[in-house]
Amino acid sequence: MATHEARTLQIAIQRTWNDVYDYASIPENLPEWASGLTSALQKSGDEWLADGPAGKLRLRFAPPNKFGVLDHWVTTETGEKVYIPLRVVANGGSSEVIFTLFRLPGMDDEKFAADAAWVKRDLQRLKDVLEAQLIE
Repeated sequence: MATHEARTLQIAIQRTWNDVYDYASIPENLPEWASGLTSALQKSGDEWLADGPAGKLRLRFAPPNKFGVLDHWVTTETGEKVYIPLRVVANGGSSEVIFTLFRLPGMDDEKFAADAAWVKRDLQRLKDVLEAQLIE
């Protein structure tokens, strides 16, 4: 089994890790900050169905936990399975959200960089949404 190149992307959010986890662990909140999904997210058994830029997606999420683990698995229309490790950890009274991006087989440098930029935008959106809630 081959090891994939990985890039770790993270962002600090001025909210407690519990606040971030409580918000980000609700699948219905994903379309508000994860731009790869639309509002057509719906539960189907143990999975969630969504529309993404490349077609229909099936998502499975880590069970609720007290460790900040937000891992999820995405299956594309073509049957490709993508594992997405995602964590929220305490950093003082704030938190860090840590996303591990794997380079998938056949992914060139340009596509890997584009995916990393996409994840960074989504993490920034998550930060903006959660920190705006402090102001309201």
